[in-house]
Amino acid sequence: MLGLLGIVLSLALLMYLAYRGISVLILAPLLALLAVVIGGDAPVLATYTQVFMKSAGNYVVTYFPLFLLGALFGKLMDDSGSAASIARWIVARTGPERAILAVVLACGILTYGGVSLFVVAFAIFPIAVALFREAGIPKRLIPGAIALGSFTFTMTALPGTPAIQNLIPMPYFGTDAFAAPILGIIAGLIMFGLGTLWLMRRHHAAQARGEGFLSDEPAPRSLSAMAVQGGAAQTGQADVGDRGRPARIPPVAVAFLPILLVVGLNYALSNVVIPSMDTGYLADPKYGGITVDKVKGTWAIIVALVVSCAVILALHWRAMDAKESVNKGALGSLLPIFNTASEVGYGAVISSLAAFVILRDAVLGLSPDNPLISLAVAVNVLAGITGSASGGMSIALETLGETYAQMGAAAGISGELMHRITSISSGGFDALPHNGAVITLLAICGLTHRESYLDIFIVAVCIPVAALITVILLGSAFGTF
Repeated sequence: MLGLLGIVLSLALLMYLAYRGISVLILAPLLALLAVVIGGDAPVLATYTQVFMKSAGNYVVTYFPLFLLGALFGKLMDDSGSAASIARWIVARTGPERAILAVVLACGILTYGGVSLFVVAFAIFPIAVALFREAGIPKRLIPGAIALGSFTFTMTALPGTPAIQNLIPMPYFGTDAFAAPILGIIAGLIMFGLGTLWLMRRHHAAQARGEGFLSDEPAPRSLSAMAVQGGAAQTGQADVGDRGRPARIPPVAVAFLPILLVVGLNYALSNVVIPSMDTGYLADPKYGGITVDKVKGTWAIIVALVVSCAVILALHWRAMDAKESVNKGALGSLLPIFNTASEVGYGAVISSLAAFVILRDAVLGLSPDNPLISLAVAVNVLAGITGSASGGMSIALETLGETYAQMGAAAGISGELMHRITSISSGGFDALPHNGAVITLLAICGLTHRESYLDIFIVAVCIPVAALITVILLGSAFGTF
């Protein structure tokens, strides 16, 4: 009983204190050891060094290249002007009458192309302000539009996305980033379609009440000026970046090229090139004694990101400070991976406690005949507790991944379907009010939870959970497709 109390108290404190802004790097080990002390069934120091640190270190070893290259790619897309070029190209073609759609599409394309959601939020917000003001759409809807384009369908559902939430399941289920592609597309369309409809409905309701933009801050740009910049983005004319330094905005075709390379190379390497290679050496214990299915997804995305980063540097070498961009991109990967690794270490400690067996059996027993259901619940709950999609997923897979893989195989469920369910599940309860991305997004927009969280909750929590349920039903009835 004390063991269960320790786990529940530890989880509650983790969620509350993370919401209050205390770093998970400090919280995770302290609260994990608090659960150990209350349970009284494990040595404290040995648990820290041999369980927490070992699990956190293994996670860094496995996923550091993905975090590093993802952060670097996003930074290069931002500093080269490619992200701004794509955003302005979309805005110039949708116009103010489709301001919500323009913001969602701009965020979606950039995040699907590997640009960090934080970079996207900073880049899109001033454009969204101008569009929403011109269209008379309440400013409080901007966070919902950015969240829909950045936190949902491109993060977890669409096949091939380089988001870490789509990459973490690969070694557990022997899959690649394109797992269950049609089911992923269906989930993505549900999130995109219903989310956009919700925001449009909210806009029309506000319009009927006579509510406008309701902001006294000066417009950053007129739409006519933005249209001119949209043309400049296609002709490669010089512009002034948001940081006040000259920045050459590349033609939109050049801006899209790295994104197309990431997706195209990832698919070709995963499905054609790597499977055709002689990889028998992987059976050697020196290389892990594994099959190529366990690593092909990781290898493919690493090569795709390296090539795409090299292309950006080659195309924009003279228009950007390459050394500064590379250094800042590399440094930008450290905090996210160590935050997530600390959460993984926390999960490893909790799962090592005797009382965890009770919780594990309760989750696994939710649907003995269909492990997809208990997998979805486990990932969602842990993502909600930690306020992190990647953190919750990593804890679930670190503690129960092998068990779920075996359960899926026994039930005749493919690894691809298990992968897609895991990925989509991570993007549901993760966006609760204490989520770091939610807090940062509201801060960027200068709005409060009271003003804007309802829309974030609907588009980034409720609708993704509805999409998840749909995919579980389809996958259970028809299998993977």
